[in-house]
Amino acid sequence: MSEETKPVLKKSLSGWHLWGIAVGLVISGEYFGWSYGWASAGTLGFLVTTALVAVMYATFIFSFTELTTAIPHAGGPFAYSYRAFGPFGGFIAGFATLIEFVFAPPAIALSIGAYLNVQFPALDPKLAAVGAYLIFMTLNIAGVTIAATFELCVTLLAIFELLVFMGVVSPGFSWSHFAANGWAGASTFSGAAIGGIFAAIPFAIWFFLAIEGAAMAAEETREPKKVIPKAYVGGILTLVVLAFGVMFFAGGVGDWSKLSNINDPLPQAMKIVVGESSGWLHMLVWIGLFGLIASFHGIIMGYSRQIFAMARAGYLPGFFATVHPKRKTPHWAILAGGAIGILAIFSDTFVQIGGQPLTANIVTMSVFGAILLYIVSMLSLFKLRRSEATLERPFRAPFYPLFPAIALVLAVVFLATMIYFNQIVFLLFLGLFAISLVFYFLSKNARAEALQADAMLSAAPGATPG
Repeated sequence: MSEETKPVLKKSLSGWHLWGIAVGLVISGEYFGWSYGWASAGTLGFLVTTALVAVMYATFIFSFTELTTAIPHAGGPFAYSYRAFGPFGGFIAGFATLIEFVFAPPAIALSIGAYLNVQFPALDPKLAAVGAYLIFMTLNIAGVTIAATFELCVTLLAIFELLVFMGVVSPGFSWSHFAANGWAGASTFSGAAIGGIFAAIPFAIWFFLAIEGAAMAAEETREPKKVIPKAYVGGILTLVVLAFGVMFFAGGVGDWSKLSNINDPLPQAMKIVVGESSGWLHMLVWIGLFGLIASFHGIIMGYSRQIFAMARAGYLPGFFATVHPKRKTPHWAILAGGAIGILAIFSDTFVQIGGQPLTANIVTMSVFGAILLYIVSMLSLFKLRRSEATLERPFRAPFYPLFPAIALVLAVVFLATMIYFNQIVFLLFLGLFAISLVFYFLSKNARAEALQADAMLSAAPGATPG
């Protein structure tokens, strides 16, 4: 494959588009999922958990932005790890990214289906979830500018709705409500609360999961070296404010324990303040759907670019690297991830792990991929600082090496904790890794050919297709 025939994505995204993707990928996590952390840690314990996770994400993003601007590649972490550690390093990062981005959409799609089923009881939630896949795969295939503009619009609507929620329930907020039995069900801190704080880590990660996916749109961004830092820094600050805002206001309006094991904590919290017949509540229920749509749509964009980049580099079958002749979008990569997601949706009833349905575990699987991705990315940053000291870095990680070291250490701690609390899912994660490893060894010749056509990968000192 020559440089002339290498599949090329269209550069058409602005900084606002990239910010919209970064925030939109994550924002469904502000609407649901996080409140399960209260069941493990209580409100005060989960506040500690969320603070730790927010520190990890903030230091990670400030460090990750250095990699994204220096190597604006559609493969994102795959490309950074390849440059740092060679083909096997790229494989590990690519595998982790695919696990994160392919396993998250089915859970979100089923949430969209459940949301619509509340409004239309005759509608089968699974068919609605499949419909969501078909609609947003089509939108992604239609063109990256169309897809990113839509993502920006629904993200802005979702943010607006979260601000409305905080404003409407603020008169009912009371610190005494929020803090009541806030240490894993106890009124005072004790050693027993520590286990709950660590057990709640996946739910705090859900507040920020997938923000790094905007890196996979870097190759389609105009002037990526200028706009990526602004988009990422603005994105993480936006999400931190929203995460703590919704958590405080939802937990302070009444008995938070009643919100800790449900999928719709925000409407239920608002109901306590304004009642069931309020127009504010109905607006939240309807517009809240945009938060789910923004993340679902954005993650489809993310997984498709990762599949595309890995196929272009020879790690996956080459036809996944084909771009639509007119739309210049990776249509086969978009359809491939969607096929896996739809299969997961219809397997939910028949497959159980640890006594829970499949979709209850695929979020945890996605988090395993994310944490491994964060670890490999920070190791890549340290390695590239040494091996490619002359690499142009339009944005340099502030307080280096402190920031990436904090992100790396916290990610390792989180991974160890996740393994301890989710051993069966972790064994499945290792099983998928072993299966993927077989294809890695079988694809050596394809990787050797592809390396010659990808300047960002072959530019690595001593890069070989091993």
